[in-house]
Amino acid sequence: MRDKHRIAVVGARGHTGSELLTILNRHPDVEVVHAGSRELAGQPVPEIEGLAFENLGPIELAGLSSDAVFLALPDGVSEAFASAISAETTIVDISSDHRLDGGWVYGLPELFREKISGARRIANPGCYATVAQLAIAPFLDDIDGVPAVFGVSGYSGSGTTPSAKNDPERLRDNLMPYKLVGHNHERETTYHLDHQIRFMPHVHPAFRGLLVTAHIPVAEPTTAEAAVDKLRERYSAESLIEIRDQTPELRDGTGLTGVVLGGVDVSDDGHNIVVVGAEDNLLKGAAVQAVQNLNLALGHPELTGITQ
Repeated sequence: MRDKHRIAVVGARGHTGSELLTILNRHPDVEVVHAGSRELAGQPVPEIEGLAFENLGPIELAGLSSDAVFLALPDGVSEAFASAISAETTIVDISSDHRLDGGWVYGLPELFREKISGARRIANPGCYATVAQLAIAPFLDDIDGVPAVFGVSGYSGSGTTPSAKNDPERLRDNLMPYKLVGHNHERETTYHLDHQIRFMPHVHPAFRGLLVTAHIPVAEPTTAEAAVDKLRERYSAESLIEIRDQTPELRDGTGLTGVVLGGVDVSDDGHNIVVVGAEDNLLKGAAVQAVQNLNLALGHPELTGITQ
């Protein structure tokens, strides 16, 4: 019996970190040996019996012998940590810091699986960007114009640092638009699809769940049936993508391991396709996808630890 891969999670106290620890704890081929949280250092890790949080800064990380490290850190701070880790160690960066970095592999398995396999530096996609790309990708060769994506997410996507976007009282009976031009996920989706998109994000009062509606202009007129067929053909072998006839609602993404796409329709002139997608922003939008990437990088079956 071969040894398990040793895993460190930095930023383990956050919403994504907690989901990640839960998945890794049931993974038969890995063992979480370090969980980093400066604020909770010395306290027990709720998700893993016998493990305590540590203060894992770049200096501490440099001295570890882990096989892989997850960086579940706020945007803008992961580079110092990544630079301290040896080149032989696999890193999955869940922040946005390396998603546009050509030196890192972009970790959206359903679109870039071959590049992820065996990679040592992997940038985990953003939650909105995951669904937007999966909704638009099958139609890339048909697009004529700029797709527009309307997005709504639970406030857990805004992290644990207090702000208006994760204040339950501010969000009560409310819908909050923000960063309507130049959002990170707009740039990310545009970069990796190699096609300009426009994105309009909003926060809703529930803790988790994510929904996007993508309007996709196409050159040749089409039908809803043809558009559904194209989606089904593209994702027929993908276990974490479900194509439904019905229109997904936001609650359909909550607790979902993968992504559901549906509600496909076409404008009267046949030149605009609509696709609705739902996911859990903390699961396929973050932790589940991070473990997919780890499995591909380390040579495990892709869904190990993810599906029961």
